Amino acid sequence: MTTDMQRRRQVQAAATSFLALFSIVGLALYGLPLYYDFMVREFGWSRTQVTSGNALSKLVVGPLFGFAAGWIIDRFGPRRMMLAGILMAGVALIGLSVMSALWMFYAFYLLNALGYVCGGPLPNQVLLSQWFREGRGKAMGFAYLGIGIGGAIVPWLSYCLASGWGWRGALRALGVLIIVLAGPMAFFAKDAPQDRKERRAEGGLAPLGAVFRRPAFYLLAIGSMCSIAAVGGANQHLKLFLSLDQGYAQGDAARVISLVLAFSIAGRLLMGWLADHLPRKHVMLIIYSLVALAIPLLFFASSRGAMSLFAMLFGIGLGGEYLIIPLMAAELFGVGVLGRVMGIVVTADGVAEALSPMLVGWLRDATGSYRAGFIWLVAAALAGACAIALLPRRRPDR
Repeated sequence: MTTDMQRRRQVQAAATSFLALFSIVGLALYGLPLYYDFMVREFGWSRTQVTSGNALSKLVVGPLFGFAAGWIIDRFGPRRMMLAGILMAGVALIGLSVMSALWMFYAFYLLNALGYVCGGPLPNQVLLSQWFREGRGKAMGFAYLGIGIGGAIVPWLSYCLASGWGWRGALRALGVLIIVLAGPMAFFAKDAPQDRKERRAEGGLAPLGAVFRRPAFYLLAIGSMCSIAAVGGANQHLKLFLSLDQGYAQGDAARVISLVLAFSIAGRLLMGWLADHLPRKHVMLIIYSLVALAIPLLFFASSRGAMSLFAMLFGIGLGGEYLIIPLMAAELFGVGVLGRVMGIVVTADGVAEALSPMLVGWLRDATGSYRAGFIWLVAAALAGACAIALLPRRRPDR
């Protein structure tokens, strides 16, 4: 392949990942919690119930499909999985817009979780790692801008759509938008040809046995699980906390959430750049520390200054959270096993992201306050930082 063609394919891969992450993570993952308070008011569900859809779907989908998705991506490439995931994520939001019972809520949340596994970070991380050898951190940072931009837009987009069409019409519009935005680019994307040649030359997939024998694999999995638990628990409850507990108006709550995601854009650029210039272990520790520092500020939610500082710290940490994990995994274990390694890690992260919000919701329902839940989130973030601190020194990508 010529240099010009290689460059065009790299640009195409980055643009495809940007739009896929913008849609599946920015609009769908960060968008759905914005509708929980509507569901609490209309159906009379508890906070535990509205967060249990995310929990149960990830607990079912992650263990059943996470590693399988990684194996398929390593074997056949990420493009086909992305197409299926985009379609499922869009259809899931359309389905949630017409639900009338709790079982329908769970069923469409299951479909949404499957769309996230098939079309979200996992295939995009592999696609970018295949196409980019140099500047992988910057490429990942650019693609993950899609999450930040989508997440920053979706509170205001949902607010405007819900004001005009109701929350059901807003969800339906988001589902259609996901398919229209991300589907065409994923359809025309190309898997890296050199990766296919390497697999044929090696006679199949690179073995995973050596990865499982290394303590670094378990430290990375535990560290990412703890930090994802902290981030997911805060994200899933932020709108509920501001709207129902602190009495924020819909527009004011949207402003805070949008500010968080706006700072996450800067966080992705900054952490992607740092990952190319500093040891990735150190960058990971910075990210996890920012999350741990930000969450206690929620105890002072009545202060505009405290919430602005929370939005800055949490947003920057959130921006680097998901992009640093595959970069660290590629550095430790190599690209040849990245799909399967990240399939396992994403599955483990999904369990943490499922249980943590539901635990915070249960603590809130049981105690009448978010205090115990927020203490748990800080403890999880600190535990994740401790695990990452034990990772070995930087090793060159293989």
